[in-house]
Amino acid sequence: MKKLILVRHAKSDWPEETEDFDRPLADKGLNDAMHMSRFMKSNNISIDYLVSSPAVRALHTCEVFNQTYQLNCITDEKLYNPSERNFESVIYSLDDSHNSVAIFSHNNGISNFANSISEDIFHFPTCGVAGFEIDCDSWAEFDGARKKLLFFYEPGKI
Repeated sequence: MKKLILVRHAKSDWPEETEDFDRPLADKGLNDAMHMSRFMKSNNISIDYLVSSPAVRALHTCEVFNQTYQLNCITDEKLYNPSERNFESVIYSLDDSHNSVAIFSHNNGISNFANSISEDIFHFPTCGVAGFEIDCDSWAEFDGARKKLLFFYEPGKI
């Protein structure tokens, strides 16, 4: 059994003359990311590997979770401006020694991907977190595996 956790980056800022890729987290986003990561850890939600879009706002969200979970953030360019296939490509490349993986990415891709594997989610708010149980022993079996939504958390509602 594997666990996949999808995290949309926290609320970002868009200062003038800043490219989309370089947008930083807003103060609210930083607070939300700290709150969500601590909430998850205090509710015994295990994560043993973190993969993030390299965009500043997603990577910074991942780094906040990293402070709580004491893991390393690995980046994958496929998670910036992603399609559903990009998520699948990242998942298929995961090492099977990782049983609970958190992926940090962006909308609309993350909402579309979550909806493709569960009909229980409609739209990810910033710093929204969805956890899925994947009935497989290897990430290579992801596509054909049964997927079950375990939780969906939104900042401000927890």
